Amino acid sequence: MILVAGSANLDFVVRAAHIPAAGETVLGHAFNTYPGGKGANQAVACARTGGAITHMLLAVGQDDHAQPLLDSLNAANVTLNTVLTPDVATGCAFICVADNAENAITVAPGANLTLAPEHLPDLNGFSHLLMQLETPMHTVTAYALAARAQGVKVALNAAPAQALPPEFLAAVDMLIVNEGELAAVVPHPGSLMGNLAQIAVPCVVVTLGPRGCAARLDKHFFTLPAFAVEAVDTTGAGDTFCGVLVAALDQGADITQAMQRASAAAALACTQPGAQSSIPTAQALSKFLATQPGPSDDNITALRAYCGLD
Repeated sequence: MILVAGSANLDFVVRAAHIPAAGETVLGHAFNTYPGGKGANQAVACARTGGAITHMLLAVGQDDHAQPLLDSLNAANVTLNTVLTPDVATGCAFICVADNAENAITVAPGANLTLAPEHLPDLNGFSHLLMQLETPMHTVTAYALAARAQGVKVALNAAPAQALPPEFLAAVDMLIVNEGELAAVVPHPGSLMGNLAQIAVPCVVVTLGPRGCAARLDKHFFTLPAFAVEAVDTTGAGDTFCGVLVAALDQGADITQAMQRASAAAALACTQPGAQSSIPTAQALSKFLATQPGPSDDNITALRAYCGLD
């Protein structure tokens, strides 16, 4: 059973030919709102795709933006522990998605910043606590320390990127980052595998976009090339990866099996627009995996070389 503690945002998404540069105005060609936020996205991925019993601790305002978030989580069978903040608005994100599927995101955290140490529920029965960094650092730290004290494994998606205090990392069992986030948390950024080796966390997993992903578990390194898909929107793909990875581990998968399921789910998420709306079902993930050939020797060799393993 997994507890996700983190953010929930309503995403305002404009599709455009390209992401605007500083001072540039770009005319978009589509607009939609979608339930999002790193915490809520990961909770939906844990439950919908990963099939794990999932609870979520979140904070929202008493406004019109909150209900679509709560409805989406409920529809994914996520059990909610909701903090209501009548004087603070629900978090929102403003996203531009380019026609090449890349995105630029600005977040107004709102109620997410009111999540406090005293809001953490009883952790009895939970195997994993999954968190991100869109809620206050002192709150995330307090939750990690409480989980460590109760024997609950702590998984942290260190996003948005920022430096992390050593005493906080000491309470983390698994760190999940992309390349930029990985460079932000190491004291002396260098090669990818060198960066993984610098982090004093038992397991570090790094996503590498269309190249795939890599991990260090204790002193052992693993790589997995990406699944090839026609990307439409990469929003939420990283969160899908995080949620499915932790769900697989919760259900007894080893690190390579968990990486495979997470990578396939993230690839599928790129083929649909939106964040939570793009997260696949468990059935869709199983069907996709059943049709995929194994990675080619060339892709494996290229990824290992990129990571500095060969």
